[in-house]
Amino acid sequence: MSGLEHKHFSGPEHGWEPEPGLPERLPVGETQLWQGMPDAAAVARRVFHIQAVGAYFALLLTWKLLADWHDGASFADSLLGTLKVAPLPALGLLILYGLAVVVARTTRYTLTDKRVVMRIGMVLSVTYNIPLRQIASADIRRDGDGTGDLCLRLVAGQRIAYAHLWPHARPWRLANPEPALRCLPEVVAIADRLRSAWAVAQQPSDAVVAAQSDAIASSHSLAGRRGNTLAGVGQV
Repeated sequence: MSGLEHKHFSGPEHGWEPEPGLPERLPVGETQLWQGMPDAAAVARRVFHIQAVGAYFALLLTWKLLADWHDGASFADSLLGTLKVAPLPALGLLILYGLAVVVARTTRYTLTDKRVVMRIGMVLSVTYNIPLRQIASADIRRDGDGTGDLCLRLVAGQRIAYAHLWPHARPWRLANPEPALRCLPEVVAIADRLRSAWAVAQQPSDAVVAAQSDAIASSHSLAGRRGNTLAGVGQV
């Protein structure tokens, strides 16, 4: 595959997929190395910033409680008035978390020995095929709970619009969007697999078969070599 490819499918259902997360069966000679999806709770925190929104709502409710009390209402009446409006921000937070669940359930990331496949889209499903040879480098963005993002920098001349990718894009990289595998559990282990596959894909075609066995054998020993850029995957 010489360049980026994408396919559109109408509707949120994925029963048409010949293989989960893939628009067609893998060609002979291509091997799936990993497949997964975002963690919904991590999507709620990192994409929809549910903790910051919750803190903002809590501040507003506290302000209402104190304002009513300051204006002469009893503390009990002020508290009751605040509790009456509390379901509204609670509903807002529930909607945000529901969106996070939908994002997670409609997303499937696949890594093969030749490409990264991103099946994304809550309403209109889009599948992006990103050949490993079109990836210049990658960065890990890790959260404290072990989840994180794997951001892919594409080679010059390859570009996917930020609006088409969101939320599966590195935040705020608008001029040069970077596709991102968002909120992955065990992101470091997945980065190791990507590093191994990427290193093999960069070699001349006549050396690939011999190198694949070496890459697979050493895939679990790469954790100590992080810190470079997709000769090791960088960390940010």
